[in-house]
Amino acid sequence: MRIADRSVLKLIRMWLEAPVVEASDTRGGAPKISRSGKGTPQGGVISPLLANLYLHWFDQVFHRATGPARWAKAKLVRYADDFVVLARYVGPKLSGFIERKLESWMGLEINREKTRVIDLTQKGANLDFLGFTFHYEPSSFGQGRRYLRVEPSKQAVKRERAKLHELTSGSARSTPIPTLLADLNRHLKGWGSYFRFGYPRRAFDKVNEHVQVCLRQNLRRRSQRPFRPPEGITDYANFQRLGLKLL
Repeated sequence: MRIADRSVLKLIRMWLEAPVVEASDTRGGAPKISRSGKGTPQGGVISPLLANLYLHWFDQVFHRATGPARWAKAKLVRYADDFVVLARYVGPKLSGFIERKLESWMGLEINREKTRVIDLTQKGANLDFLGFTFHYEPSSFGQGRRYLRVEPSKQAVKRERAKLHELTSGSARSTPIPTLLADLNRHLKGWGSYFRFGYPRRAFDKVNEHVQVCLRQNLRRRSQRPFRPPEGITDYANFQRLGLKLL
């Protein structure tokens, strides 16, 4: 509908038909090679781009004059093939429109296990999307007030802790300390920049605490003598002296 250049179409077709190579289940065995009959290879670098090209038409019908953006005042937030629809009321008409357009009209398949309708005003309700958790919490001003809290999800913090452990693991014992700290600072800056939206302080404190534990273990493994900061200086102050930049 949009691309007529044969060379571009051929390149896209090659991406779609590319085989998927997986490691063997047995040690030393031959790799497993498979081809998917539909869709794009899992984890393929072209997948997000193709998802945006294809689902662009879903965005169009959603926001047109006859779409739910008008008659339900709904808002669509989409990232590649993952999206959230926001509305004051999610009834059969709205959910039916989404299912018909995606499955009947576009020939896609909705992941029912990951799809649900959430009323965030209900106690204990929360939404995880793109690494963030959205939920209401009681306001510190009292009087029964609540506010919408947006913070890094538990899974995002768990993955970050695992990444920090990987960066400071035993294989990094031979990495010069300035190089190790530069790598940690660069990683923390990128992670913190993404999750700085909303109220990230609690998650940041957990990550800061964990990176200090990991760094302390890394420094202790570098010598037969246990690592200790200079007398009268805390680990926190010593890490800052060495150049660690926390969130």
